[in-house]
Amino acid sequence: MIVRQLTCRGLSSQLCAAVRLNWSAPKMARPSSNLTEFRKDFANAKHITIITGAGVSAESGVPTFRGQEGYWRKWQAQDLATPEAFSRDPSLVWEFYHYRREVMRSKMPNPAHLAIAECESRLSKQGRCVVIITQNIDELHHRAGSKHVYEIHGSLFKTRCMSCGEVKANHKSPICPALEGKGEPDPSAKDARIPVEHLPRCDRSGCNGLLRPHVVWFGETLDSDILTAVEQELEICDLCLIVGTSSLVYPAAMFAPQVASRGVPVAEFNMECTPATMRFKYHFEGPCGVTLPPALERHESEVI
Repeated sequence: MIVRQLTCRGLSSQLCAAVRLNWSAPKMARPSSNLTEFRKDFANAKHITIITGAGVSAESGVPTFRGQEGYWRKWQAQDLATPEAFSRDPSLVWEFYHYRREVMRSKMPNPAHLAIAECESRLSKQGRCVVIITQNIDELHHRAGSKHVYEIHGSLFKTRCMSCGEVKANHKSPICPALEGKGEPDPSAKDARIPVEHLPRCDRSGCNGLLRPHVVWFGETLDSDILTAVEQELEICDLCLIVGTSSLVYPAAMFAPQVASRGVPVAEFNMECTPATMRFKYHFEGPCGVTLPPALERHESEVI
């Protein structure tokens, strides 16, 4: 059972062993920031895995709900992004997610998203593969044009029925009439207290069950099929980029160290060093929208 959390507690014994192996391994020499050297590895790579986190979306103006942005009204995201919170007050949780959905309507993919999508499209014509593994739930990779995306924490724009289990894309604005104009983040805003029968409901014939956001909440099990596919990608990639992640949230925090333990080049693109930085061959510090495009642009050896 793989559970989303800030520590290794609750992970399967096999994956915990992998985490211990990777994180207890001797640290490498200080990572290189030599773009020319990275570009040589990039030119030789046939199967590239790109792991992205909140830092990529932050550059599009998406709230990260961390640090100074850690609160919606008087609650932290961890207070509302749990099955217990939804069971206790589905109206409040839906207000929070309605706010996040509506915010995304004014946000656009940034140069990092676009560089990844362009690279994927370009290399696919050369018989090379680019796979995106993202912790983000905002669908900005899809909007940028990326095709091969694993959303390990789900999507703001999908719902799951609590009764029949149907998962369905949902881009309605608002998602239901009762939420129109609701979700104001100001601490003084009053809770809408929407009756449960007026919250988003399943439109499957004969169901009408309560819908919830199709996202992985803290303490919940990650989708085993997605994780199996992710593990397969990590085992075969010959270059890994980790972009805009804190390397603190598991199980995603172990992905890049797992690749590095195989001797595969790993390049970290982030605003600052992370607990995993010294495990990697490369570290490029600065905004991802600045550092990533030149790293992924067409190499002189590319013939298409």
